[in-house]
Amino acid sequence: MNPRRSEFASALSDFRQARQQAALQEILARFTGKSAALIPFDEAYKKLNAFGMIDRGLKEIPVDAIVGSVNRYADFTRSFLPRHDSDAQRWATVKAITSDPSGSGLPPIEVYQIGNAYFVSDGNHRVSVAKQMGVPTVEAYVTELHTRVSLSASASFEELILKSEHVEFLERTRLDASRPDSDFTVTVPGEHVKLEVQIEAHQKCLAEENGEAISTEEAALRWYDEVYLPIVISIRDRGILRDFPDRTETDLYLFIAEHRADLEAELGWAVRPDAAAESLVAQPTGGLLRALADGPAPGQWRQTKLEDRYTDRLFADILVALNGEEVGWYGLAQALVVARREGSRVKGLYVVHSDSQKESEAVQEMRVLFDRQCAEVGVEGSLAVEAGEVATTICNRALLADLVVLNLSHPPTSQRLARLSHGIRTIIRRCARPMLAVPGIATPLSNALLAFDGSPKAKEALFVATYFAEQWKSPLVIATVIESDASREAVDFAHRYLDMHEVGAAFVECENKSWSEAILKIAAERQCDLFIMGGYGASPVVEAMRGSSVDDVLRESDKPMLICR
Repeated sequence: MNPRRSEFASALSDFRQARQQAALQEILARFTGKSAALIPFDEAYKKLNAFGMIDRGLKEIPVDAIVGSVNRYADFTRSFLPRHDSDAQRWATVKAITSDPSGSGLPPIEVYQIGNAYFVSDGNHRVSVAKQMGVPTVEAYVTELHTRVSLSASASFEELILKSEHVEFLERTRLDASRPDSDFTVTVPGEHVKLEVQIEAHQKCLAEENGEAISTEEAALRWYDEVYLPIVISIRDRGILRDFPDRTETDLYLFIAEHRADLEAELGWAVRPDAAAESLVAQPTGGLLRALADGPAPGQWRQTKLEDRYTDRLFADILVALNGEEVGWYGLAQALVVARREGSRVKGLYVVHSDSQKESEAVQEMRVLFDRQCAEVGVEGSLAVEAGEVATTICNRALLADLVVLNLSHPPTSQRLARLSHGIRTIIRRCARPMLAVPGIATPLSNALLAFDGSPKAKEALFVATYFAEQWKSPLVIATVIESDASREAVDFAHRYLDMHEVGAAFVECENKSWSEAILKIAAERQCDLFIMGGYGASPVVEAMRGSSVDDVLRESDKPMLICR
């Protein structure tokens, strides 16, 4: 049915307006660098290696999901605005027929479907008019094509390039078949090439280990399980993706992998994937806020170590901070005691004031001495030198280890205001790892005393003390204060916890008024050579005013003290 003259004239006016919008859209595209063109179906078909066709029949499809055309992609913009004046007659006719209330309307269009995107094979002008009229859906005869990866309903040329690289990656690795739940979507071109480089490197390592060649598919599978998945699990466990809503897991995997490589190159340390992930998202604070900051909540470190506690070791990597003083080497000696028991790597850290000091003669001598002491006891170790503020640098690098060891050259002072900003207190409060403070000559760590009051941080200390008693076969003394039903419940908790792990301990009750003095006395009587305690329990200001048993023991003891958070 032909449209009426008045409706046709109105449709021609609408066409001219649509042409002006198309011209503006193309000008804007030149400035932004974003394409305003439709996606050619043939290009999508080839880049995505489409295969197999299924006739889905007549369906209602979203107009906004139509992203391309089979043979008229050059005649319309990305939003299906007409690009040529020569289309005026046909476009206006379609518009007038569509607007005529007495007409029978237009037949359904025909489209190909790839993922959630559609490409018009017949009915381009009908789609253009529908877009101009704001019609949300149209009837279409749909033929669906299969691809290894799917296009989104808002697919662009940029997405097509990304999907093309994704398809090539899957065709080479076949990880979509061997690990069907995997998703390697990225948001930046060229990232899949980086993944393939990693797989090739892993393939070479496996071939050297096995003494024979390994296929790309097998190498990809091993890489996925051994390299890729552990980092992705860290991303999921830490909820990192929530902070990057426009990125994917694979984006963050590559970001973390590059961060890990940078850390290893900068520090000379072997860095575990989970440690690199945690280090990347940590946000240090500064100034007085740093001194008042309380670090992660109690229990976070323990949750990440529960499996290792039973299947591997608790302290695979030990960070020992050196201070350039002669007594500072006591900390390394104590760290080596732990490392030999645990089979750990030791990561030495020396913080200097400026970059110019990093290669000084004194630093070179420290490197030689550090390497020699590690080699003498057969422990793998590496010393890193960094410029910065001491406490902040130690807390940041602690995330790359499981235990921090410090020489206690200057214990917390008894003066109230000085306590608040003391470096060791800042580290104890902010550090995300247990900290072993070493006041003098290293001890064998063969007889531990745990100060236990049932607080959350004391329970973290109980976790470590039980591990020592169970795995190191160290005798354990538990000092407690019984002053209320709550304290009795705390003791009962400790008994149940030890019973569950089939570990015995000697329980000794102390007087609350002289808590730190009692602990020191018991340690001397029982010949304990290691204190284990929870970190600060009160707020920094409150502790600055009334003091802390942690500070008291640090100040008075000549034995190492393991402080847990």
